Amino acid sequence: DGQPWHQATDISSKGCGANMRVMPVGVLDVDATTRAALAQFQAAHTHAHPTGLAAADLTAYVITDLGNGGDVNGLRQRTRDYAESQRRVYHADWLGDLWQRAIMMPSAEDYIAHGWDECLSVLDRVDTAMANLDRDANPCEITGAGWIAEEAFATAFLCFLMFPDDPARVIWRGAFSSGDSDSIACIAGAFAGAYHSVERWNPDWIRRIEYRDRIQALSDALLTKDVV
Repeated sequence: DGQPWHQATDISSKGCGANMRVMPVGVLDVDATTRAALAQFQAAHTHAHPTGLAAADLTAYVITDLGNGGDVNGLRQRTRDYAESQRRVYHADWLGDLWQRAIMMPSAEDYIAHGWDECLSVLDRVDTAMANLDRDANPCEITGAGWIAEEAFATAFLCFLMFPDDPARVIWRGAFSSGDSDSIACIAGAFAGAYHSVERWNPDWIRRIEYRDRIQALSDALLTKDVV
C-alpha cells in the first residue's frame, strides 16, 4: 500500500519464518557485522518483534560457525557468547527507526536486548536438555514447540546436538516432533548441512528435491557471487 517497510511489518510477530529462511545468509562470504545485520533485516520485514530478529541472527551465526569447521563440543558456549556479545547491538544502518514501533521500549538498545534475552533463556533450556540427554524424548516438550522464532531455534539446535554425526537422524528428530515439525526440521537440517556439506546426504534425497535445478543454480550463483 505504499507504506515504508518498517510501518508495514508486524512489530508483534516473532514467528519462526524469521529464521526458517535465513540459511543463505549464514553461508554468504561477508563479515560478521554484515551477516548479523542482514539476518536481522530479512527477518524484520515480516517478523519485527526483537526476538524474531535475534533468533534469525543466532541461527545464521550457528550456520556460519559450523560451515567454517566449528567444533560441536564447544558450540553451545560459543553460541551463548555470541548472543551475550550482541545484546545491545542495534544495526541502525539496516533497521532504521524500526525500534520506535515497539511501545514501551526506551531505546533501540533496549528493544534488541529484549530479543536477545529471550534467546538466552531458551539456550538455558538447551543446556538443561543436554545435561540430561534423552534422544528418544520429544524435543518440543523440552525446548518448545517451535511456532515462535526462539523456540524454533532452540529445538532445532537440540535436534542437531542430539545427532551431530548423523544428518538424516537430525532431520528425523525434527520432523517426528509434536510441534511445528517442518520448521524445526528445516532449521535443524540447515545446521546439519552446514556441518557436513552435501556429501553426507542421501543422493536420492538430493535428486528428488522440488525445483532442484533452480535451487542448484541459485546456490552456484551465491558461491561464485554471481547473483543479480
